[in-house]
Amino acid sequence: MKDIKNAVIIGFGGMGQQHRHLLEPINNINLIGTYDIESEKMIKGSQYGLKAYESYKDVLEDVNIDLLIIATPNHLHKNIVISGLEAGKHVVCEKPVTLNSNELQEILDVCEVSEGEFFIHQNRRWDEDYLVVKQVADQKMIGDIFHIETKVHGSRGVPGDWRKEKEYGGGMMLDWGVHLIDRLMCLVNEPVKSLFCKLSHIRTNDVDDGFILHLTFDSGITAVVEVGTFNYIQMPLWYVLGSQGAMEIDDWSMAGRMHRFNENNEMDAKPIVAGAGLTKTMAYRDESTLTISEIPRVTVDNNEFYNNVYETMMGNMTQIIKNSEVMYVMKLMEAAMESSRLNQVIYL
Repeated sequence: MKDIKNAVIIGFGGMGQQHRHLLEPINNINLIGTYDIESEKMIKGSQYGLKAYESYKDVLEDVNIDLLIIATPNHLHKNIVISGLEAGKHVVCEKPVTLNSNELQEILDVCEVSEGEFFIHQNRRWDEDYLVVKQVADQKMIGDIFHIETKVHGSRGVPGDWRKEKEYGGGMMLDWGVHLIDRLMCLVNEPVKSLFCKLSHIRTNDVDDGFILHLTFDSGITAVVEVGTFNYIQMPLWYVLGSQGAMEIDDWSMAGRMHRFNENNEMDAKPIVAGAGLTKTMAYRDESTLTISEIPRVTVDNNEFYNNVYETMMGNMTQIIKNSEVMYVMKLMEAAMESSRLNQVIYL
């Protein structure tokens, strides 16, 4: 029988409770308790039969605990993670793991001498929309990808919690950029050569309430990452161009379409009326020259992250989400914010 690892969640708000849910089907990790500075959240944990620890010090001193899961506001991550690692615990941390790359490096330096493993929960690598785009790209369903647009839009502004406070790690670059950039790096899997970014401050001054980030990769592949919180007409989550076609995913319901160019039925375009003139170049393509299909669907394994955490703790696997990848994304976000501040292209 495999060893059972005991876990405690630090910070039992929305994401802390989401981690409890994610752990339910994981047989080899036993969630035994919680700690939160807010008593009502501790009461919530006790409703699930979880032990309420009186202090974080008590958590660290409990030799029965193998794994800490950190789901506090962003500005608290660094010190909690470091003290957990120094106590010999394994640590899972929400993202953004720190407010900047210097703080992250402090954690990684402790990792070098710690007995515990350090994991970052980049949960949106398990979104079906991303996994579908990755499958289309990996299998060259629309040829070689040369341009990707990944966008998330809302219309209610920045939430009125820690996300609107700079000192707490608020703003949309740290809240959503950390996800979208991370997934884009996995899709393209090559270094970024240059970037240009513009942060928006429509109704906020302290933090960004959106941004548009343009990336150029070493091979020439281009990408646009866009987050907005005052968009009253929804834009597609994904728009992807390949050498043989294109795909679009409209929303999280997975509505979308894929068009692939059919070389056997190619025909010369006929000019169309376009505004005050004619165009042949921009004429609509005859559908007989395209194979039009719904986007493929994939099966999402929501247990993969914590199964990987367990097997890595046991020495049987390596981490799916590598700390070097997390650092690279952090530095790209910093470069993007610097680009916006200077209003210029940053070459990496």
